[in-house]
Amino acid sequence: MGSMNLHTYRVQVEWTGNDGEGTLNYKSYRRDHTIAAVGKPPIPTSSDPSFRGDPTRYNPEELLVASLSSCHMLWYLHLCAVNHVTVQSFRDFAEGTMEEAQDGSGKFIRVVLKPSVTIAAGSDPAKAAELHHAAHGYCFIAKSVNFPVEVVPEIVLAA
Repeated sequence: MGSMNLHTYRVQVEWTGNDGEGTLNYKSYRRDHTIAAVGKPPIPTSSDPSFRGDPTRYNPEELLVASLSSCHMLWYLHLCAVNHVTVQSFRDFAEGTMEEAQDGSGKFIRVVLKPSVTIAAGSDPAKAAELHHAAHGYCFIAKSVNFPVEVVPEIVLAA
């Protein structure tokens, strides 16, 4: 059996929404926080506006959907590069659905990735479409979640 490579990821999450009263009550604080990693700019985050969050900041649910999309894209570009499919542009319109329970808890029930990919003339559109399936099989994040992640790709052949 081959040895497993372990990778560790460290981030710092810091709450910035204490307006002086802390969590005295449900309405006494903002949900604002930052996500940071050494040597990188902080990401302004909050909760979803449905949960008293700031609509101008990213929320954890958006970041989860973005992580799935980003991971898929990076594997897809890699697989295209090594399989002689020249991608000229890639844009994903990803959407996640979370179901909120009566008690206020919730869970994602599905994420749909809708990547639109333009490939160079001379690249094989069938191969380009097929590589989405392969990329999905490699995506670290998709393999780590307990809900379906669907991929509905559009391949555009450059003129």
